[in-house]
Amino acid sequence: MIVWVKEHLYLLYSGVLLVFIVNYFISNVYMEYAIGVAAIVLLILSYPGASTLFRTLGIIFSVSGVVFYSYSGLPFYKIPTLMTSTMPLLAFLTVLPFMTSVVHAGRFDRRINQLSNVNVNDLGRLYPRSSFTAYMLTLFINLSALSISQEVLKSNLRAVKKRVRDSFISNATLRAFACAQAWSPMEIIVAITIDSIGINFFVILPWLFLCSVIVICGDWLFGRKKFKSVPYNVGKSGAKTLKTKKILFDILKLLSALMVFLVVVVMMGNYFHLNFILSVTLVLIPFTFIWALLLKRLRTFWIIGWRTWKANTNKLQNFMVLFLSLALFSNSLSETTFSQLVQRPFLAFTDKPLVILIFIQLLFLFMGIVGIHAIVTMGVLVEVLQPLSGIISPLSMGIVLISGAMATATVGPYGVTVTMTSMNTLQNPYRISVRNMPFAIFYCGIGLIIGGLLL
Repeated sequence: MIVWVKEHLYLLYSGVLLVFIVNYFISNVYMEYAIGVAAIVLLILSYPGASTLFRTLGIIFSVSGVVFYSYSGLPFYKIPTLMTSTMPLLAFLTVLPFMTSVVHAGRFDRRINQLSNVNVNDLGRLYPRSSFTAYMLTLFINLSALSISQEVLKSNLRAVKKRVRDSFISNATLRAFACAQAWSPMEIIVAITIDSIGINFFVILPWLFLCSVIVICGDWLFGRKKFKSVPYNVGKSGAKTLKTKKILFDILKLLSALMVFLVVVVMMGNYFHLNFILSVTLVLIPFTFIWALLLKRLRTFWIIGWRTWKANTNKLQNFMVLFLSLALFSNSLSETTFSQLVQRPFLAFTDKPLVILIFIQLLFLFMGIVGIHAIVTMGVLVEVLQPLSGIISPLSMGIVLISGAMATATVGPYGVTVTMTSMNTLQNPYRISVRNMPFAIFYCGIGLIIGGLLL
């Protein structure tokens, strides 16, 4: 029975989340309570399969949530009503694999990766090409872009010394990932921020894109200078036969598809009065279906999509434990006066908003280094910073929150991205973190400058 449940978690997860979305529109009180009870069951079932870090966080948030709830004096039978506020995030995570699947089905990832080897004589010239490739793939296939880009680079850089190869791969791919995710509608940090501060995505998009471009271009200049003395000969023979115009056209098609997707998401959200996360969740599957149909790759899309969706949804234990326990914690905290105590350090600097923005950036970096996921830090901060919404510009707040959170993707030794890179390249995760710390500080600094100018 236990084995069956473990292999079919995707049915339990998707079933409960589907009922939650349906109830979002019909607002049935009894169904809402039943979903809350189901959330508690999912939390318990997911706990054994979660990693040690997320189990620890789940226990801390759950126990703290129960303590805060007890202090509030509310009856315990109402606890299930506090468990569903983060379900839109979980539903969002379950549909993301379909975007990855349509990109794989259209073979965009393979063709874009070929671009990096064209007319390259040294690693200095290869660096921005490799970074750009990872950047473009990240916009659509998220974490899969890291694995694909790193495997390609490992193969192409076999003849390069391991120390140089490791530095090149971890810098080019992780930094590109962090920059691309800053304005990607498929990034959960971006979605949480937009819904939390209540800002239109198209209002903050140009500034997030500007921050992303400044940071990635600065890194390209640094990378080109750092690696220009290392010769590169692998892959040159095949570069002449590549159809560069075809690859560039594919990139243009990807960007066009992304913009159409954004427009549809915002239009649907405005028309039906939905938050950004739910809008993306509802639009993504039909959008990718139509895209695959236009590409004439529908059958391949469904084969890849079903396999990818099932595998990814079956491995959502970490996020189930994190978000369901975080919902209990944050909602219980808001029912007590303890939230006011946490807010006091921020409220003490209401006349110095720039100090608050700096503190936010430093908090993200510190929490990332000690192993706390940026989503956890974000979840706590959005609750604490709510009273400041009338003091600090939501635009500034959003830019600083997103840039600070995404910078930790390059320096968190226990984070998914650094851990994945460590495993793929056989590097010490702390070495990767130390190597990327100057970049993370630079990233936070650019976000702080842009946010500060918009106060």
